[in-house]
Amino acid sequence: MPLLRGKYYTLADVLCWDDRERWELIDGVPLMMAPPARIHQKIVSEINRQLGNYLKGKKCEVYPAPFAVRLFEENGDLPERVDTLVEPDISVICDPSKLDDIGCKGAPDLVIEVISPSSRRHDRVTKFNLYQRAGVQEYWIIDPSGKEALSYVLEDGHYKAKESGTAGDQMRVNVLEDCMLDLSQVFSE
Repeated sequence: MPLLRGKYYTLADVLCWDDRERWELIDGVPLMMAPPARIHQKIVSEINRQLGNYLKGKKCEVYPAPFAVRLFEENGDLPERVDTLVEPDISVICDPSKLDDIGCKGAPDLVIEVISPSSRRHDRVTKFNLYQRAGVQEYWIIDPSGKEALSYVLEDGHYKAKESGTAGDQMRVNVLEDCMLDLSQVFSE
């Protein structure tokens, strides 16, 4: 289906599109997502494994992409009124009332994005500001080419840089008590 330039789109539109294509919707503007590289998927799989092992038996849940997050949706919102939908590489949600058949309505507690050359600006600027505005408590940016992880924690409505790490480090996940990610496993290549 060809998209019309300048048209305002909503979740109702996205739900009708071909599910083999991945789209994000930011303030009514659709953005098609490129397929991730193998190293991107390997990093996402490892982080998802570590978080999944930590969360086993706990109330929070971890979801890798594709997983629809409607950052500003509230209970009772119709799909025609939801104009922002993102697919973070990894989302951790601790409030089960935010989960439904589509994905997550509202801000996850933790979002992790693995940047690629095509998403660098989008993840570092657009999504950084979007997640901050939505109230995502912790945001991580993983850079495979530099083998670096950066974490930000929301304080007084703004992200503050919390920690950075490289291949040999362990980094604390601030929204999960006593949770550490082993970056030597994340950056094993």
